[in-house]
This record gives sequence, C-alpha cells and structure tokens, in this order.
Amino acid sequence: MHDATFYLLFLLGTFLAAGLVKGVTGMGLPTVAMGLLGTVMAPAAAAAILVVPSFVTNLWQLFSGPALAPLLRRLWPMMLCIVLGTLAASTLLVVATPLWSGFWLGIALIVYALYALLAPALRVSARLERWLSPVVGLATGVVTGATGVLVMPAVPYLGSLNLSRDELVQALGLSFSVSTLALAIGLYWHGAFQVRQLGTSTAAIVPALLGMWLGQRLRARISPVRFRQCFMAFLILLGLELAARPLF
Repeated sequence: MHDATFYLLFLLGTFLAAGLVKGVTGMGLPTVAMGLLGTVMAPAAAAAILVVPSFVTNLWQLFSGPALAPLLRRLWPMMLCIVLGTLAASTLLVVATPLWSGFWLGIALIVYALYALLAPALRVSARLERWLSPVVGLATGVVTGATGVLVMPAVPYLGSLNLSRDELVQALGLSFSVSTLALAIGLYWHGAFQVRQLGTSTAAIVPALLGMWLGQRLRARISPVRFRQCFMAFLILLGLELAARPLF
C-alpha cells in the first residue's frame, strides 16, 4: 500500500513539475519527466509512461501557431530522419541494462543543460539548412531512441534557423510530437510499450496540463533567464546522479 501510494504521488509530482517547466519555457516536459522517472525505474519504462502526456502537450503546442503548413514543407526531411533514427536506435533503450541506460540518459541531460547554458547562439544559412536538416534529424532520432530525451540536437538547431518566436515554438512542438510518436512505435515494436500502460500514461495528462497552466501563469511573474538557469542546473545535478549510478 505504501509503495503504491508513493508511486502514485511520485508520478503526479513528476508530471506536475514537468508541465510547470513546459508552461514557463515552452519545452522541457519530456526531459524533466524522463530524468525524474529514470531515478526510480528503467528508462524504457519511463519513456513508455511519458508517451501520452508528451504527445498531447506537444500536439497542443504544434497547433497553437499559424505556420504549420510552411514548417512542414520546410522541415519534412528533418522529421523523416527523426523517425528513422528513433526507430533504429530504440532497441538500445530496451536491451541496455537499466543502470547503463540511465547512465546515457544522465549524460544526455548534462550535455543538453551545459549547451543551453554555455553555447553561443548559432545561425544556419538556407544553403546549409538543406543538407544539415536531415543530419540533425537523424542525430536527434538516435539520441531520442537511445535515451528517451527529445531535445538534442534538435532544439539548438531549430533555434538557429531565424524563425520568429511563434514559428520556433510551433517547430519545437512539431519536432517533439514526431519524436514522441516515433519513440512510442519503437518501444511497441520492441515489446517495451504495452497496451496496459496506456492507462497510467493517459492519467499523467491531467497533472501535466495543470502544471502547464500554472507555468504559463508563473511566466509573467518571474525572470525567464533566472528560471532557465535554475532549470539547467537542476538537469545537470539530475544527470550527474543518474550517470554516477553504474560507477559506484
């Protein structure tokens, strides 16, 4: 009974916190949820629980802007390669031992947070974009399939394409939606996502949406820069804890 109560409260708290981060920053729900869930379960199991709330919240973000058709025409090579890379690499998330898959999840969190804190803003020309988009898509798919983290290198790359703020938010929603769907297919393909898990995954929508609502209200009251710095520092600490487990 106590274990079941702890598990339920932990799930509610995880998706409330992850939704809060997404409400403030426009992203981060899968990253936070994967990191927190990965401390108490295998990353493959965490990714399976993440599927429905991640897909619903990212789909909401995807359809919240006016530029879906132009973005699809522009980014379809990247999206296609995300699917291919995720499907190919998802076997790594399933067959790896939980400690070592958690290790790589921790490394992915640390790399993403350090890049977000330290790297300068990049700009990609239209000429480079034509061949770089598939490469970035494939790399993002491999990272997504292997760790369940959807953000690298898609987030910094999309931020380098001279998109408007609304277009960038919508492009991130597109990338995350495609990544989540491809990850769900990959996990199901390898037997790591069962139909019975849909109930738990669907129930996580409520705290995730509540967290998003709270985050959107909080966004106007706090410094976005300071919040972002604290969020990235939290991801680094979480990543270090996960990465250290197989070593000690």
